[in-house]
Amino acid sequence: MTTRDTVQELLRRIGEGDAERVAGLFAERCDWKFSWPAEGHPSVPWIRPRSSRDDAAEHFRTLAAHHVPELNATSVARVLVDGDDAVVLGDIVQTAEGTGETYTSPFALHLTVEDGHITRYHIYEDSLTVAMAHSGRRRAS
Repeated sequence: MTTRDTVQELLRRIGEGDAERVAGLFAERCDWKFSWPAEGHPSVPWIRPRSSRDDAAEHFRTLAAHHVPELNATSVARVLVDGDDAVVLGDIVQTAEGTGETYTSPFALHLTVEDGHITRYHIYEDSLTVAMAHSGRRRAS
C-alpha cells in the first residue's frame, strides 16, 4: 500500500471503531507524540507514552470508552502526502462519555508510513478544550 492508501485505511478503521484493526496498521514499534503534557491526568487517561502496536490498540480502546460513539462528528478536511509522510487536517467533534459535554477541536495528525505500517503518530489538538470537556468544566468564550 502507498502512504495515502495506508492513511485512508487508518481513517476508515478509526471511523469503524475497531481498535484491534486500527492497531494492525501500526508497526510493532512506533513513535507517538501528543501535543500536550497531560500524562496521568485522570480526565484523559488515553494520554500517556506509547511506542508499540499493542499500545495503539490500548489507545483507541481507551479513547472510545471515554466518548459517545454515535455523537462523533469528527471530519477530515485534507490529507497531504509527501513520500512516507502524511498530514491529516480536520476537526474533532466528540462528546465526553462521563460528562456529556460536546467539544470541538481542530487537529493535525503527522504520520509516517514505512512498508505499509505507521511508524510515526504525532497528533496536535486543542488540549485545553478536550481536558475541560472530560472534567466537566466549560471553557470561557
